[in-house]
Amino acid sequence: MKDVWAGMRIGPLGISLVLVVFVLSACAETEFLIHSAKRVTGSADQASPQYKIGKSYQIQGTWYYPAEDFGYEETGIASWYGAQFHGRRTANGEIYDMNTLTAAHRTLPMPSFVRVTNLGNGRSLILKVNDRGPFARNRIIDISRRGAQLLGFHDAGTARVRVQIMADKSRAIAARTKSEVQLAEVGSPITVARLPKPAVATESLTLPPGAKTSPGKVNPTPPPPVNTARTAPQKLAAITTSASEPETGVVTVGPVTKTNIYIQAGAFGQFENANKVRARLSPLGTVKITSVLVDGRDLYRVRVGPLTNVADADRLLGRVIGSGYSNARIIVD
Repeated sequence: MKDVWAGMRIGPLGISLVLVVFVLSACAETEFLIHSAKRVTGSADQASPQYKIGKSYQIQGTWYYPAEDFGYEETGIASWYGAQFHGRRTANGEIYDMNTLTAAHRTLPMPSFVRVTNLGNGRSLILKVNDRGPFARNRIIDISRRGAQLLGFHDAGTARVRVQIMADKSRAIAARTKSEVQLAEVGSPITVARLPKPAVATESLTLPPGAKTSPGKVNPTPPPPVNTARTAPQKLAAITTSASEPETGVVTVGPVTKTNIYIQAGAFGQFENANKVRARLSPLGTVKITSVLVDGRDLYRVRVGPLTNVADADRLLGRVIGSGYSNARIIVD
């Protein structure tokens, strides 16, 4: 190498060019490493979905109590959310995609599955709950943009809906998600450090009549015992679920029945208390008291309405809350 350099005459300009090439090469290599690091970081920073219920929390003075409620069913107003949250993490660690069929609920486990029925057109669809919300008191569920399109209320923005939890499917995905998290914590695949030795049974086998063990001689005595290994099937550590993912993207259409919108100020155990609330809210419109049996107990519901549209319901809800009934909500019946 020394001889090669000795045979070359490099002037000041040549040295400068060599240095420039070296610097550019180093810069290019540095830029390549930076882009490579971004790719590696991006690929490693993946979503890690988990099963989550969560503790009680308070939003704008209202308390919410998340719980496993596999008998949940509610009617009310649904809304949808899209581009503003697209690509962000949901409350249970997934990445929100407005083009998939998901939903946000204030108290149901994540993930769980619900059937949402648009009471205005009879369309229903199964959605996966993987986020928290909506936190406006006049909405009971927030649906992905694609879900709103399939249910037919994307343009309107809201819809009267019934939300029902899919109990079996929700239990199944809960079991599977919990199992996957546990496996991720201990590593996979599952390995067994020491397997039990198989049980061995010894049995003497006799040759059939006339059988020979060597040319020209008949075996006069049974052959020595032959060991036959009978290994009982081993129970390996395995985790399975009996239910698979529900059908996605399938819209079913049922009959449409007339519904009304009400503002329910509260439900009371004593008729006298309900009657007092009715008198206080009477200036706001028509107020009715209806009774319902809940867990063997009579409750008296105080409702203002009916109302013709969601906008009127939103305005009236604000007035009822302003009258001192902070737990008032919109009911579709």
